[in-house]
Amino acid sequence: MSTKIGIDVGGTFTDFFVAEAGCEPRIHKVLSTPHDPSIAVIQGLEEIAASRKPAMDFAGFVKTIDTIVHGTTVTTNATLTHTGAKCGLITTQGVRDALEMRRGIREEQYNNRYTNVPPLVERYLRVGVGGRMDRMGREIEPLSLADIEASIALFKAEKVEAVAICFMNAFANPEHERKAAELVRKHLPGAYLTVSTDLLPSIRFYDRISTTALNSYVGPKLSHYLDQLTGRLKGIGFDGLLLITQSNGGVMAPEVAREKSALTLLSGPAGGPGAGLAYANVHGQNRCITTDMGGTSFEASMAVDAPVMVNDGEIARHRIALPMLGIHTIGAGGGSIGWIDEGGMLRMGPQSAGADPGPACYGKGGTRPTSTDANLVLGYLNPGFFAGGRMSLDLAAAEQAIAEHVAKPLGLSVVEAAAGMYRIICNNMAQGVREVTIKRGFDPREFPMIVAGGAGPIHSCLIADELEMPFQIVPRESSVLCAYGMLMGDIKHDFVRTFVSRLDGLDWSRLKAVIAEMAKEGDELLNSERIAADRRSIAVKLDCRYLKQYHEVSFEVPMAAVEAGDTAAVTRLFHAEHNRLYGYSLEEQKVPAEIINVRVQASGVTDKPAGRSEPYAGPDGSAAIKGERMVYVPEDKAFRSVPVYDGHKLKHGNRVAGPAMIEEITTAIFVSASFDGVCDRTGSFALYRKGREDLVANILKGA
Repeated sequence: MSTKIGIDVGGTFTDFFVAEAGCEPRIHKVLSTPHDPSIAVIQGLEEIAASRKPAMDFAGFVKTIDTIVHGTTVTTNATLTHTGAKCGLITTQGVRDALEMRRGIREEQYNNRYTNVPPLVERYLRVGVGGRMDRMGREIEPLSLADIEASIALFKAEKVEAVAICFMNAFANPEHERKAAELVRKHLPGAYLTVSTDLLPSIRFYDRISTTALNSYVGPKLSHYLDQLTGRLKGIGFDGLLLITQSNGGVMAPEVAREKSALTLLSGPAGGPGAGLAYANVHGQNRCITTDMGGTSFEASMAVDAPVMVNDGEIARHRIALPMLGIHTIGAGGGSIGWIDEGGMLRMGPQSAGADPGPACYGKGGTRPTSTDANLVLGYLNPGFFAGGRMSLDLAAAEQAIAEHVAKPLGLSVVEAAAGMYRIICNNMAQGVREVTIKRGFDPREFPMIVAGGAGPIHSCLIADELEMPFQIVPRESSVLCAYGMLMGDIKHDFVRTFVSRLDGLDWSRLKAVIAEMAKEGDELLNSERIAADRRSIAVKLDCRYLKQYHEVSFEVPMAAVEAGDTAAVTRLFHAEHNRLYGYSLEEQKVPAEIINVRVQASGVTDKPAGRSEPYAGPDGSAAIKGERMVYVPEDKAFRSVPVYDGHKLKHGNRVAGPAMIEEITTAIFVSASFDGVCDRTGSFALYRKGREDLVANILKGA
């Protein structure tokens, strides 16, 4: 067996990246099947087998697959659409409303009408029980087993599918949670169970209770999907390794995903940042901004040496405090619907036509105007070559939808309305990029933008103009970048322990013991996943803050500093990170700092697909021109006849002057009048602002 496949299930399309030993990588897309995403997975595999040259029967093809790495939006969509499990919560008496009270801070400070998001567990199913530990882990009130049994009886009567257990100060002593869990497992054996100290044994009660509830809320749905997926894969004879992408960009076994379902809440887009950095490295860059515009959403992320990680975040306004890639998602995709708000302003999304019925031009019953419809009207899409000709787009239906819902209400022509839709969705995406750069202290003008998604390269030049970014890279695998990135991910397991101590009085022996305990847990998991010892590593991070600060910063500490007990080195690292994030440090004032949490990431290196490297073919790309087409050029606010290139025929060194269109089977690239492009050695397209040939000088010289 020698085939590895990355599979990314999105809201509109399911993407496949196929890496076979000795062969060019292949990409494939099928429409998603939201009612059962595993159907599209099997359908895609069947189509890939049928398209092989020479032909191979499906059973024979399946036998060649040794690894499938799968990213799923099942848990994401369950949270966004409020279709998770019916949950019960067992918590400490007196604090059952923590899920509703949150942090007591209004998210929109000046909006008096802004209400809290409804909790994932209804109030009558949130049960407070007797028993209490203090912050040092000392029992000050015994656990009431009678209260636990009463809560279980309630859950049975209400047919609860999942249970979350989260007690105050359990991070310091999990004994009460363990006793409660024993009773739940005994009397509710069929219920999905999450124990907070198994998932997130750290300080901050609201973060922990929200994350625990979220894990139970999505757990049954993910377990059901994994049952469907593994069942279908077994049915077609697959006996290779199945791995699930997690939110930190790593991968894990399905068994781990079932227990810690919340780790998959960013599973779909998590492959993108690592893959984006790999393409930036080809151009000598150690940093990049990766953007991914699919059918339903737009994701933006940043990498500096490695993809940027965060230790907490939100999904659908629900707090999750697990390590994840710093990905910002907005509702901006090819299916995003154009509409007029109460003030008569044109808006795009976040509502999406999805895969069913899809944009009006799909001819599947959709009547609302979408971004894809606007792109078709503006000439960016070839109606006879969508998905390589597998789908025909209905231009008249797109024009009718835009005319009825946008153009006529605003008193515009169809073209003016389509151009407005295009510009607004590009501006929305530019704002998404600002969220992951400017708000974190980085200037987007200093980064190359890696452009991904089937719809992304049509919009990237306008996004780059808005952000004054001079350089973009559109990978050959742009439309399935996340699926490709999934094959680049290592196995990763994150652990956290609360460890409160001032740095200037740090007990290094106790800290090393805590790190060793987490490293041992990671080693045991990597053992179960058959990762060789020489392929394992651990990384240590500390969450630190100045005394009396509320928020902390997280930074990596070299193992050499840990082993040496080098307090001065750790303190310097903390000051530097605080200064980078907030523009100041209190080092000169000698303000003491303290540790709050210790984090360990245990990693196991996986085999990666080989990269492509093409020979230099010179600057002349005229052989790839397949004709001309009238295309709307934003700089001119008018249609112009521009050359259309076959992207699959462009070779290393071939140059493309904007404005132009580059068409591939799974995507289209609009090179605006402000940009030129050149094909690099990986077959990707480097787009640079006119006059900035210095950004691609090595390619232009044939290097």
